[in-house]
Amino acid sequence: MPLNEATVEARGVHRGFFGNPVLKGVDIALRPGRVHALLGENGAGKSTLINLLSGALLPHAGEVIVDGGSVSRFSPEAARRAGIAVVQQELSLVSELSIAENIGLGAYPRRFGLVDYGALAEGVEQVCRLVGIQENRGTPISALPLGRRQMVEIAKALFRRPRVLILDEPTSSLSAHEAGVLADLVLRLRDEGLAVLYISHRLNEVLALCSHVTVLKDGVVTADRSLAGVSPDELVRLMVGRDAEHLFPSWSPVAGKEIVRLEGFCAGSARDVSFHARRGEVVGVGGLVGQGQEDFLQGLYGAVAARAEAVSIAGSASLPKSVEAANALGIAYVPADRKRESLVLTHSIAINLALPSIGRLARGWSRSRHAEAELVSDLSARLAIKGDPARPVQALSGGNQQKVALAKWLPLKPAILLLNDPTRGVDLDTKREIYRMLRALAADGTLVVLMSSDTPELVHLCDRVYVFREGRVSGVLAHGTISEEAIVGAALGLPERKAA
Repeated sequence: MPLNEATVEARGVHRGFFGNPVLKGVDIALRPGRVHALLGENGAGKSTLINLLSGALLPHAGEVIVDGGSVSRFSPEAARRAGIAVVQQELSLVSELSIAENIGLGAYPRRFGLVDYGALAEGVEQVCRLVGIQENRGTPISALPLGRRQMVEIAKALFRRPRVLILDEPTSSLSAHEAGVLADLVLRLRDEGLAVLYISHRLNEVLALCSHVTVLKDGVVTADRSLAGVSPDELVRLMVGRDAEHLFPSWSPVAGKEIVRLEGFCAGSARDVSFHARRGEVVGVGGLVGQGQEDFLQGLYGAVAARAEAVSIAGSASLPKSVEAANALGIAYVPADRKRESLVLTHSIAINLALPSIGRLARGWSRSRHAEAELVSDLSARLAIKGDPARPVQALSGGNQQKVALAKWLPLKPAILLLNDPTRGVDLDTKREIYRMLRALAADGTLVVLMSSDTPELVHLCDRVYVFREGRVSGVLAHGTISEEAIVGAALGLPERKAA
């Protein structure tokens, strides 16, 4: 194959669902030795294009070309044989299996018709070293935090020795260290001649790793060009047709009544945490991934066992012992993994939006369909949730799914809203809508506790940020002193800076 010939490409592909066009004559070419960015808002057609390039879908028109030849009946198996591997944003691991078993799944080496466990162990060891997996290879996936599972998913793709690697939001759940390891790996694979397709909403990451970009908008390619000399603002203009200004709403101080005060709080790996917050605040929770932040949130929500030396939370002098008890206190929680923990994917948008409010909508042994329809209509309008409410929520883009996961709590008017990476893997417009919604909730008196791996969110949205390190609060930063440098410094254990 000539050096400049694409390993895989799409030419003039069209694809639709239920009569609605999603891709309209899209061209893209993935070439060896190049990291190629694919950008676009949620719903632009990126996932559909990935599925066409990996054989999961067939185009309705146009063609997929592999090594210069058209493929008439492309399939996932044919894509694997062609050396195409995909790391999806939503992981495909089996929780009950070990790290090693997941990495080799579907590609176990065989000898005399049986699994060659020696060759499997050797291959697993190589890719684990490559991506920095240090855990025992026999550890079940269910025991790993989301970021570590993401690294196993990447190792699984590399185990197949691909020629084309498609990475869909690969750093959305990674720590800064893990993201750095992945960046080094991507550049190394590029230098070894792989064609890499990189999808991310983190534009600085795209500019650091990629040399070429294809931008999709409403299923059409609006840009296909080199990234040389391109700025983040120019990328935003290519994606959404306007400047990146006003992404975050303006900040103003609040003086609400204290609603949470904790001393000596412990839950899971979170230890001896002191925390206080008032109504109307947006309080951030930051730090490297896996430092106790998630246990802290889940302890507040009654999802994991927690204790404290002194407690005042939503008018109660004791911590909630269950999720039901937390809900009764007016505490709501939106987890990071929306598909596994927040939504019932096979049910409709309407049912998912109404689920927390079913008790209030009840009329004897049934529920009021009229009231439910009004609630669903109101929430869909407030958060611009796109799609027929009768459609299954799994048919929505990631951004619209996240809006549903957030919106379903709004009718309950929670006093405390706990958020675990609420903008993970969503586009800029959806982020803007979510940010404005959070500030509006705070203005109405809700305490918003925002855990985020996206440091600019903490800088621009929060009244105060608690930074965790090794299960403890290593720094508390007040608005005006919050910066990306200060958050990273506290996460690494540099001298603590106290809030005023």
